Amino acid sequence: MTEAAASIRTDLFIGGKFAPARTGLRFAVSNPATGETIADVARGGSEDLDEAVSSARAAVEGGPWKEMTPRQRGRVLTRAADLLASRADEFGQLETRNNGKPIFEAAKIDMPACAEALEYFGGYADKLYGRTLPTRDDAFLFTLREPVGVVGAITPWNFPLLQAMWKIAPALACGNAVVLKPASLTPLTALLFAELLAEAGLPPGAFNVVPGPGESLGQAMAEHPGIDKITFTGETETGKKILRAAAGTVKRISMELGGKSPNVVFADADLEAAARGAFNGIFYGKGEVCAAGSRLLVERPVHDELLGRIVERARKMEPADPLHPKTRLGSLVSERQRDIVARYVEEGEREGARLLAGGRRRDVGGRGAFFEATVFDGVSPEMTIAREEVFGPVLAAMSFSGPEEAVSIGNRVRYGLAAAVWTRDITKALRVVRGLKAGTVWINTYNFYDPGLPFGGYKESGFGRERGLEAMEEYTQVKSVWANLG
Repeated sequence: MTEAAASIRTDLFIGGKFAPARTGLRFAVSNPATGETIADVARGGSEDLDEAVSSARAAVEGGPWKEMTPRQRGRVLTRAADLLASRADEFGQLETRNNGKPIFEAAKIDMPACAEALEYFGGYADKLYGRTLPTRDDAFLFTLREPVGVVGAITPWNFPLLQAMWKIAPALACGNAVVLKPASLTPLTALLFAELLAEAGLPPGAFNVVPGPGESLGQAMAEHPGIDKITFTGETETGKKILRAAAGTVKRISMELGGKSPNVVFADADLEAAARGAFNGIFYGKGEVCAAGSRLLVERPVHDELLGRIVERARKMEPADPLHPKTRLGSLVSERQRDIVARYVEEGEREGARLLAGGRRRDVGGRGAFFEATVFDGVSPEMTIAREEVFGPVLAAMSFSGPEEAVSIGNRVRYGLAAAVWTRDITKALRVVRGLKAGTVWINTYNFYDPGLPFGGYKESGFGRERGLEAMEEYTQVKSVWANLG
């Protein structure tokens, strides 16, 4: 373990305190860019989960958290936003060391976005209203929005704190208590954030962090009768397991799952802007992005020109030390993930796709889970790399003729998380937007987000929405009231 790890809190966070797991078990967390162990983290089990759920239940049923007004809850979140913004570099450094993403992304993009989410939902806490129904003279009819109760949040490793924040901020703003299970590969910023929330004034029990293995702890959360809602981000197959596990308690579920998003470029687009957008759409975050533009659909007259621009950029993009401020392609999250990406590249070549750039494992300084920025052309919709989520820096390019074929190819996967359309013709853009089965569609840009704009999937990319008013609705339940006036 490195000396820098000495200050990282690595026990479970339950009821406002750090404590080891009941079993005493721990697991190693590594820096994927170096292979070095950063910390040994407490491994939560069923007894720890029970304790965290009990702590959360106590917070929502009595004590200072339940007694806080919505405006007071909002102030806690906005204080947390200010604290996080002031410590963005610290949190970003830890995120980079744990995930392998470039420090530019972690400190300058992810952490400010986390603070923005806290600020947004903090401001929304006292602005969620019920309705009145002026339909009867003999009764007063109205609705109330109330917290769901205890929320179990299961989050992925690609945006460890940001994906958690899209769940934590609205859940707390609505008055719920949260039990968070961060990904086992990347639990460190969640534990650090627990300290920050306590400093911001969040009462004990309202937020708990229990790291542990998804196959056992995640399953236990889905089955737990004391958890009222599960919010999950991760693989589609894991999401299906959670749905089956949660059926026994009929709890509320929302989930954001996999993606294989089409990035559609028409011949009348600004090709330089489209090249930049397509490049960033797949290589930002090392391609370990649910909404990555991993399928590039280019109208035939400009296919070669656009691919040439992207390939030129990809060949210049060198994997490098994630902690260097100029690095734009860091380490994949683990050796295992790099092996998965490498197998998909091999499959793409076997099935006849043309490898134009990258395609190789790399190391930096003789170590690390690095992989080159990779571009395939000549991809058909039936190929594995056009159907399955690679979750790495691998672009699959194909051609189309006209809007109808673009929409047909775009929808020819089981996913429906995101998409993009590049054209100067707004009428054509909007028609294609209507045809694409995706929860988010960008026009002449890619991979931009706002805390007020909902995000979620169609088809096997999940259901429910994060961010915006729609997220607040996910974490509340509606009570109808009939007051007799007769």
